[in-house]
Amino acid sequence: MSKSYEQYEHHGVIVWVDSELKGNHRDRNLCFSCDRFTSHGGCAKATELYKFCVENNMTTPVAECPDFSETK
Repeated sequence: MSKSYEQYEHHGVIVWVDSELKGNHRDRNLCFSCDRFTSHGGCAKATELYKFCVENNMTTPVAECPDFSETK
């Protein structure tokens, strides 16, 4: 199975992306289904990861987290 990659401009920076994943990181990220992400003053881990991503022009979906609490 061959992978396909492409470049595009994201927030003013040219980045590489797996073509199958482009534009759907929210669908594959636990944070967007987690109650802690938007309540309880936000999630410190998600905030720290987001800061890293902004500083390094990356997107890193979260697949596993010990603090996950499914949004009802």
